[in-house]
Amino acid sequence: MDSKAAVALIALLAVTACGSKKAPGLMNIRSTTSGPDEFAILPGKPLQSPDFSTALPSPTPGGTNLIDPTPKADAIAALGGNPARVNRTGAGNIGRGDGSVVNHARRFGASANIRQTLAAEDLEFRRKNKGKLLERLFSLTVYFSAYEKMSLNQHRELARFRRLGVKTPSAPPDPEVYGQQ
Repeated sequence: MDSKAAVALIALLAVTACGSKKAPGLMNIRSTTSGPDEFAILPGKPLQSPDFSTALPSPTPGGTNLIDPTPKADAIAALGGNPARVNRTGAGNIGRGDGSVVNHARRFGASANIRQTLAAEDLEFRRKNKGKLLERLFSLTVYFSAYEKMSLNQHRELARFRRLGVKTPSAPPDPEVYGQQ
């Protein structure tokens, strides 16, 4: 009887290990609320029934609608920002100190399909680094271990820039030096 249970357990583990989502999820976060997190931050507006005697405008993804004419400005205001800055467009509205950074980043040109290229490369990376069998079985977060080689050690970089004489802002205390607080 024990051998049958062991075979059943192995078969169950094999089936769960073979099945995969279309896009591997490295962050397994569970919400404790019943709705999306966005609803906890952004102010909700009351629903209104449109007047059906007039023609409704066609939907514009990412655009405005009858209830929410300024969604981006509302979100920025809810998060403590200046909603007036949303309507500024054009190259002249890059921050005073950021123009040289933007020009330096554009010096070799910009790919029109950079988002699609990065999405495809990241999907392939996530498929190759989706975690070990038990991590997937128990839905453990493997995001940080997968991207660890790409992460920047802020304290080492801060020290490097300071040695070079670059004026740098402060960083939080290094937990490896000053201990956990």
